Formats: sequence, C-alpha cells, structure tokens
Amino acid sequence: MRRALPYLWPALIGLLVAIVLLNAFPQLLGRRAVQPSPPTPVPEQQPQTPAPEPVSRPSPELREAAPMSRDQGPVSYAEAVERAAPAVVNIYSSRVVEQEGHPLMSDPFFRQFYGDDMPRRQRMLSSLGSGVIVSDDGYVLTNHHVISGADQIRVALRDGRETLAEVIGTDPESDLAVLRIDLDDLPIIELTDSTRVAVGDVSLAIGNPFGVGQTVTMGIISATGRSHLGLNAYEDFIQTDAAINPGNSGGALINPEGALVGINTAIFSRSGGSQGIGFAIPTNLARNILEEIVTQGRVIRGWLGIEAQELNPELAASFGLEAPTGVIIAGVVPKGPADQAGLQAGDVLLEVNGQPILDPRQTMSEIAAVTPGSQLPVTVVRGGETMRVTLEVAERPTPRRPATTDTP
Repeated sequence: MRRALPYLWPALIGLLVAIVLLNAFPQLLGRRAVQPSPPTPVPEQQPQTPAPEPVSRPSPELREAAPMSRDQGPVSYAEAVERAAPAVVNIYSSRVVEQEGHPLMSDPFFRQFYGDDMPRRQRMLSSLGSGVIVSDDGYVLTNHHVISGADQIRVALRDGRETLAEVIGTDPESDLAVLRIDLDDLPIIELTDSTRVAVGDVSLAIGNPFGVGQTVTMGIISATGRSHLGLNAYEDFIQTDAAINPGNSGGALINPEGALVGINTAIFSRSGGSQGIGFAIPTNLARNILEEIVTQGRVIRGWLGIEAQELNPELAASFGLEAPTGVIIAGVVPKGPADQAGLQAGDVLLEVNGQPILDPRQTMSEIAAVTPGSQLPVTVVRGGETMRVTLEVAERPTPRRPATTDTP
C-alpha cells in the first residue's frame, strides 16, 4: 500500500483538476452552458388617451394669385432721375483743428525757450455728404452729422455751380439740418406723403458716395416705421435695400416718379459699405422739422424731465405688476415738470394722457408732440399704490453734442 501511495496522489490531483475544468467549461462534454434567463419586464401602465374627436371643418379657401406680369412698371427710371437728380447737391464741410507740435515740446527743458507761445500746427478736416434742395428760397435738407462742427460748408450743384451755405438750424435728435444757399433758378424736388409709402415699392437713392460724384442706385422699400435702432432719439425710419454708402448721407430717396420719399441717413454694415440695409428719414418728419427750424429757429418738443428705464418681467414682478408695461422713472431732472409735480425716482409710469405705455419710444414721440404749457395727466405706481398726477409739459432743452470728425 505504501508503495502505491506515490502513484495515487498524482491521480487524485488530476481527477480534481478534471472536475474543476468540466464545471467551468461544460462545452468540453458537448453541453451548452445554461444562461440565467433575464427577469421578465413588467409592462408600465400608460395613461389612457382618449381618441380625438373627428373634425368636421371644410378645407380653407386660399386666394390664388394671378400669374405675375412683368409688363407693369417702367423699363427705365431715367425720367424720375432727371426730375430729382438736379435738386440733389454735394456737400463739402470742413473745419480747422489744432495739433500739438513735436512731442519734445512737452518737455519742460524745451518749453522754457518758447513759454506759452509754443508753435502749433493746424490741420484741415473735411467730410463729404449730400443734400436736397426743397424750396425756391434755397433751403437744403441734409443730415446733422454731415455738417456737425463745420467751419465752412460748400454746396456743389449738378449743373456745376458752387456756393457757400448758411446753417439755418440743426436737430441732432432726428439727425436733420437745414442749410440755405443764395442762387437763382434753383432746381426743386417734390415731396411725397411718406405715409403712402408701401413695402415693395421701388426706391432710388441719389447721392455722392465716397466723393466719386452723383450716383443713383435702385432697390425697394424693405420696411417702414423702423425704430429702436439706437441711431437717433426720435426714430421712424424707412428701410431700403438701395445701395447707400458713406457720402450718401443727406441725399434723396425717391420713388419711380421722382418725388422725395426720405432723406438717406444711415446704413447697417459690418464692412463699412452697403449690405442692403439702409435707413432714410421719411419726408413727413423732415417737412415738419424743416418748417419748425425755418419759422421758429429750433424744433419745439414737449418734455417731462424724467430719465426712463424700460421694464422687463423680472422688474415688473419686483414692483408687483402683472405685466411689464410702463417704464421706471430712473431719475428726475431738478425743477423739471416731473419734479415740480412730485414724481420721484423709482416710480413706475404706467399711463400718459390715459394711454397705457406699451412702447416707451412711441410714448416719447407722443410726449414730444405735445405743445409746451399743456396739462398732461399721467398714472404712476409708488410703493404698490396707484396715483394720478397732472404735469405741465415744458419745452425739451436742446441737447449739446460734441462735434464729430467721422466721415458720413
């Protein structure tokens, strides 16, 4: 027995290894491993949606447009341009600015030799723009920024005549200015009612882009009543895709009959050139400002003497308002109409003259149209309480803006 033990241990060890391998790999015996079956998912109960009721509506009746005819409208706008273009002028404004001398002149050592009589250099800055002759008296409409800060303004007509112009008045808040020239037999442009301008109307822009000379471009009226652009305090622009470039400012936007539709003023551009979004001041606004500047010497607007901030839903909720209508009075001008009526910073202005404030800029324009001295009732909220106050409208002070050297 003892002699057999050395041979028995290897056999037992081999048997144990075989058992372990067969348990681990049953396919060695030709059997498939039994995989545990996954748990059967329990179907989730879905809410019962009632079947939609049958709809018994007739098919909508659509209006079919007639085939477009390209026989309508002129094939050339030469007649319209010939009527309007002679009244569009080129404006050259210039001013003298002083420059510091050599940088060494700022050194005290060199200044002792000159004292206060240090030499200074003068430089002439000039800008280009356009204008429109609108009356036999020689009145010319252009943009305020075209002639802002100018020491001398020269007007050049299409027929080759040139003359110096007198500034009758400017209105920075609408970016309009009125000049006057003294020449005989002036060409005059006709003004149209800008309220009759419709989106899709053909429009022609006439001006002096980049100083190359009088140029005409064509497009359509893209939109009317554009505001909230941040260009002027009072905005009611006509938008056009007629090419407007630097130098076109103050020029004419006309219709296919050659009548003035607006005064070209600004463009939206990422490159500095035309990208199909140009803005013009409508003739009705330009006509009113022209008449006030000529007859009154200034534009008279109503004024309440408040600084307003637009409401958003968060601010409206903090003031206990259900909707973000109205404006917050952020500041009150001392001794102004609002200050004399007892309004305070932090009040919420809800109504003006019985009309709710839905668009602060529109309300600002409506206040500007009120004659100074008139009584104007307003509704405000202070500390959750509604109050009605009557203000005496004053005349809006003329803003003072620094002269700009930018080319229009």
